[in-house]
Amino acid sequence: MNQREWWRGAVIYQIYPRSFADSNGDGVGDLAGITGHLGHVASLGVDAIWLSPFFRSPMADFGYDICDYRDVDPLFGTLAEFDALVLRAHELGLKVIIDQVYSHSSSEHPWFVESRASRDNVRADWYVWADPRPDGSPPNNWQSVFGGPAWTWDARRGQYYLHNFLASQPDLNFHHPEVVEAALDTARFWLDRGVDGFRLDAINFAVHDLQLRDNPPAPGDGRLRTRTADFQQPVFNRNRPEVAGFLERLRSLTDHHGGRFTVAEVVGHGPEREMHDYTAPGRLSSAYGFNFLYADRLTPALVRDAIGKWPGGEDEGWPSWAFENHDAPRAVSRWADPLHRAAFARMKLLLLLSLRGNAFLYQGEELGLTQVEIGFEDLQDPEAIANWPSTLGRDGARTPIPWRADAPGGGFTTGRPWLPLGPDHLALAVDRQDRDSHSLLNLTRRLIALRRDLPALIEGSMTIRDAGEARLVFERDHLTCAFNLGADPIEWHGSGKLVVEVNGASATQLPGYGAIILDRAV
Repeated sequence: MNQREWWRGAVIYQIYPRSFADSNGDGVGDLAGITGHLGHVASLGVDAIWLSPFFRSPMADFGYDICDYRDVDPLFGTLAEFDALVLRAHELGLKVIIDQVYSHSSSEHPWFVESRASRDNVRADWYVWADPRPDGSPPNNWQSVFGGPAWTWDARRGQYYLHNFLASQPDLNFHHPEVVEAALDTARFWLDRGVDGFRLDAINFAVHDLQLRDNPPAPGDGRLRTRTADFQQPVFNRNRPEVAGFLERLRSLTDHHGGRFTVAEVVGHGPEREMHDYTAPGRLSSAYGFNFLYADRLTPALVRDAIGKWPGGEDEGWPSWAFENHDAPRAVSRWADPLHRAAFARMKLLLLLSLRGNAFLYQGEELGLTQVEIGFEDLQDPEAIANWPSTLGRDGARTPIPWRADAPGGGFTTGRPWLPLGPDHLALAVDRQDRDSHSLLNLTRRLIALRRDLPALIEGSMTIRDAGEARLVFERDHLTCAFNLGADPIEWHGSGKLVVEVNGASATQLPGYGAIILDRAV
């Protein structure tokens, strides 16, 4: 255990800075607020925190549109406050991972301002520009993730520029060597400030097809298509093979700084090919896709299929799993009816911590926070506003953390929170759950400690033994892990010493949402 990389099998806690803790009363979370509440995170027993973007930005996409990669946005604080956060985290034994958004910048970034000024300036080719078709239409049929064409006309250059997300998020040209060097210089800047790794946002969008070929249409699969991007297969504007070369250079850089952690976010359906490619030897430490994040049901088959893509073969990379994050609706609301949410949250937590791979825990998941219904007048998410009411949007999973049940603003802020707190969230506040030995919060602490004490749950092999309609049984070396993913009780027969159970599970029965781990070696 002492010889393994710290990140292999780690539990990583995602912090969305806008909604974690507000130190100055402006209604928006900030770095000082995070630093002041790191004791809570450390008490969970996690290995690291992942900070969503806090960089200087016009906030068209809440920090994922960056206009200065090497500075803190004043909304969140200063570089000195970031340094203080890293110092405090390290004092508490927490590693610090930050987002890096290489595939695109803000349209207000000085690089893009210069690039769009003419076709012959020094940064003219730092972004993806293309001439129109003879009829003036965009160069090809590529569609933005947020809906509509992925191209916007710019009269100053008389060309279109590519943006796989918002029009205010132009794509950088990673075929240009100077762009690659600029990205690596940014990574060096943050490594030198003491960060322990990077989560690479939408990295599979970083490289485009130089021939600008049209994407083929996507066959219908019965899902509701709310965005134009759903109608095509993104063969030529996503998951290009050239991404691997950049990842190898980034890995070489992080190895030079002591083997820091790198994890890729792989956007899209069926991400396994890219996840394996990005975590091949000499590339990234880990990758996670959206196997669970947008699934409308948690089923044994879903778990079996996701885990089955990572059998643990030679030279195979290392997976990471998340049931919730800032882009996906809260899992307890997606996967359980209101009557069973408390029991489901306990079972779901044990399942996440029992899977082979890293476990990403999203802020509030340890409290069992539900998805919040945000009225149109309170929406902040540009995608939700543009597609209302067809797209649920991301605001409902980004609402503030309730720290104190009886405090104004739930203890998150003394001002008006940027998003409203969930009406049921005060009852789930940290201070209330901290005092309740049977709370989900205290169960989270116990289960993370259990995982830390059991090498089989961190690095052990994983073999699925049963994936029925509701019953899921798998082995982690000498441990048998059994779960009931449904509300009705299920009989089963297991053997071994009890390690842990939730919701009244035993070696002969799994009640609704019951779960148990048995040790066959004892």
